[in-house]
Amino acid sequence: MINICFAGVTGWTAPPILAAIEEAEDLTLTSGVSRSAAGRSAAGRSAAGQGAVYATAAEALAAAPADVLVDFTSAAAVRGNVRAAIEAGVHVVIGTSGLTAGDFAEIDRLARDRGTGVIAAGNFSIMAAVLRRAATMAAEHIGAWEIIDYASDTKPDVPSGTARDLAETLGQAREPARAVPLADLEGPLEARGAEVGGTRVHSVRLPGFVVSTEVVFAGPGERLVMRHDPGLTPAPYVTGTLLAVRRVADVVGVRRGLDSLLFED
Repeated sequence: MINICFAGVTGWTAPPILAAIEEAEDLTLTSGVSRSAAGRSAAGRSAAGQGAVYATAAEALAAAPADVLVDFTSAAAVRGNVRAAIEAGVHVVIGTSGLTAGDFAEIDRLARDRGTGVIAAGNFSIMAAVLRRAATMAAEHIGAWEIIDYASDTKPDVPSGTARDLAETLGQAREPARAVPLADLEGPLEARGAEVGGTRVHSVRLPGFVVSTEVVFAGPGERLVMRHDPGLTPAPYVTGTLLAVRRVADVVGVRRGLDSLLFED
């Protein structure tokens, strides 16, 4: 049985994942984390029993047994939650966006020191993972690309974790070509987006979007466009999150992207 502490139990992503944990025979929710719901039940049980909600991850991990911390919180909270879990010897599944490559390098160092595993994905959708894998293959053969990151007008972090992960992954394949160096541009440099891992990323924030990610590859006379569009519910993230929970203890240190579990080569 895998004991789970879920940080972000009152968030948008939580309900279908918590329901799936409740139904799984090999998983159990032992505690939750939410400042706004501290003292309540994480899954409809008595707050005095298993599944109580605490204000901080440190409190939750000290109060109830946990093998894995699942974090779907915010960029402001995730760093402290992850550190608390690793210091307690608890494996971590990170679905929260806002962490940088530098953050993950530090988390990897801490995790290796403590012998814990961490799986982080900007998007736990299976289809988003397939996009990431396909785009990585394309980057090995096509020399120019840019990413367009779409999200709701209320999403504060830019770019989204999905777009950031994708940009940093593609940058490991090669640096995309540019016809005009940034220093030679005429007009506002911001019009060319931000550089993440060597890739230009353009973040659109408008009503009506959830988190859509598009990568455009281009060569002389042709283009290849890959895009992932989620629906209006968090249901696509359930399968990938539970897969990560079940596999996070397999390897010490940080693994980034759900595709690291789906495509092992």
